[in-house]
Amino acid sequence: MHVPLWLALLIVGWLGVKLARPPWWLVAVLLVGGYLAAQSVLAPALAAVLK
Repeated sequence: MHVPLWLALLIVGWLGVKLARPPWWLVAVLLVGGYLAAQSVLAPALAAVLK
């Protein structure tokens, strides 16, 4: 079975929010921060660290 990455991330994220119950502001900060970091000059360095 092949599941698209975006769908798997959506399901894991939804389960994480439901089970861990983090504050919504923390979820928003992580999402916006991740998006901004991916669009910055730090993106290659972050990719190397996470690889």
